[in-house]
Amino acid sequence: MSQHDEGETEHQRLARNVNELLGELRVAQTGVQILFGFLLAVVFTPLFRAASGFEQALHLAAVLLAVMATALLSAPAAWHRVLFRSGRRYEILRYGNRLVLVGLVCIALAVTATIALMVKVIFGAVAMTVVALLVAAFFTAVWFLAPLRLRLRGAPKGSLGAR
Repeated sequence: MSQHDEGETEHQRLARNVNELLGELRVAQTGVQILFGFLLAVVFTPLFRAASGFEQALHLAAVLLAVMATALLSAPAAWHRVLFRSGRRYEILRYGNRLVLVGLVCIALAVTATIALMVKVIFGAVAMTVVALLVAAFFTAVWFLAPLRLRLRGAPKGSLGAR
């Protein structure tokens, strides 16, 4: 095992990184669970029964995106349990990171679809389109483009780098 500058072995670094990943997932999972609960409750309201086919389809899309987000965001924890003590932390991190990124896209799309549905019911199709595009652009900028921009700049001097 190689030693790092701070005395952390590769094994220790991987264990810490897996724990950090699982901790980050708790935040994202809570949000998607709240959204999912709200979306499920909407189906049992009189307003939903009177909704147009498009509105019901948009609701179904939001529900399916929330389901996919739930599966993707809980996958690294499941992988960790299944592969626990098998020395596969590197794979858990590598694939877990990808699953989480796709899960975050699903959350952003589920929230966007939910907001679009709400705006469609209240203000109509034009407002729905404008608000959905703005919300999707906001998620894209804040969650993906801003950190990607920082990543492309490289690590600043004196940073810890990819630890």
